[in-house]
Amino acid sequence: MADIARLTRLIEPEVEKLGFALVRVKMMSGEDGPVLQVMAEREDTRQLVIEDCAAISRALSNMLDREDPIPDAYRLEVSSPGIDRPLTRLTDYDDWAGHEARINLTEAAKGKKQLKGTLKGRDGDEITIDTPKDGETVFAFDTIHSAKLILTDRLIAETAPLDTGDAELETEEEEN
Repeated sequence: MADIARLTRLIEPEVEKLGFALVRVKMMSGEDGPVLQVMAEREDTRQLVIEDCAAISRALSNMLDREDPIPDAYRLEVSSPGIDRPLTRLTDYDDWAGHEARINLTEAAKGKKQLKGTLKGRDGDEITIDTPKDGETVFAFDTIHSAKLILTDRLIAETAPLDTGDAELETEEEEN
């Protein structure tokens, strides 16, 4: 299959040129064959609208056609990480501290490879999560197999689409 590290090195500068942050690059199996999934977001809002996805897709399609890093046919999928986003970067553990997460480790911490609890943040490359049964558990970032936020009312409230505020602003301007 494709070399994800190489793909990431090719994709990240293209995404950043457009003013977005790369969240994840992943090859997946799809119904119609392999899918190259690229997740990105606006750094200031942590959101991505459909026009952003289209712009990233066009830029990546051109670059990937030119570089041809994937030998077989595949489908390109560009998306936002969504509310219950994957946690893929060290900074995610600072940014989402206080929220609930589910983390799967490659090496056990306190005898467990699956952790579910409240993110406490990080110190260097050490991540801390507070789990109901075991309390605070610390583990190295490079032992994470997968991690994602858990959908909660608080997370939904804190990640509400920003365009709702714009609509309120437009209404206020119309009234004045």
